[in-house]
Amino acid sequence: MKSALIQRHLAFEDLGSFAAVLRDAGYQLHDIEAAVDPLPDPLEPDLVVVLGGPIGVNDGAAFPCMTEERDWLAMRLAADCPTLGICLGAQLMAGALGARVALLAQKEIGFAPLTLTAPGRAGPLGQLADIPVLHWHGEGFELPAGAERLAATPACEAQGFARGRNILGLQFHPEAGMLPDFERWLIGHNTELAQAGIAPEALRQDAKAHGLALRTAGQAMQKQWLRELDG
Repeated sequence: MKSALIQRHLAFEDLGSFAAVLRDAGYQLHDIEAAVDPLPDPLEPDLVVVLGGPIGVNDGAAFPCMTEERDWLAMRLAADCPTLGICLGAQLMAGALGARVALLAQKEIGFAPLTLTAPGRAGPLGQLADIPVLHWHGEGFELPAGAERLAATPACEAQGFARGRNILGLQFHPEAGMLPDFERWLIGHNTELAQAGIAPEALRQDAKAHGLALRTAGQAMQKQWLRELDG
């Protein structure tokens, strides 16, 4: 079987709907926890998926795992090994590629559609056209050198990038937002929601309205990307 290393930063921000897609594609999944489990040889896994979390690329002084992960990813990306980053994962990838990661003018939390670029619409992200996806971030990345911008929103102009067919970074969450699993996000991030003045019930209702469509489209996007990896 092919190996997929899954780097997690919070237990409930997991692979979500992508887990079944990866298993069906013949991947054996191996989860590791940031700052707890050692990182393996960066070139060893057939695929790496770096997931989201509430800390940031620039928080290395407080959380040394951020610097460690960024530098580990830099070695993997330099070798063009298949890597997918989601939210914090995409920010770490962008930082590893030399791009700036910084605070946005305001946090972007909730369900909203993407504006796809021409490359975005032509590739796997085309599966998400007109689908409200889940956004949950306060920082964003600039486009790494040599990468194509795939999507934007009014609050964040770089919502996704690709470098060739092996490297994909997504600022949004195509893997999450389906109830009842989404309740873990509402509970786990309750303090952040309160500080942002966002009612959990509003997000819950949006998850009811959009979660199933996002699950279907997100899985279709992931399947297409994996097919293109196999080339």
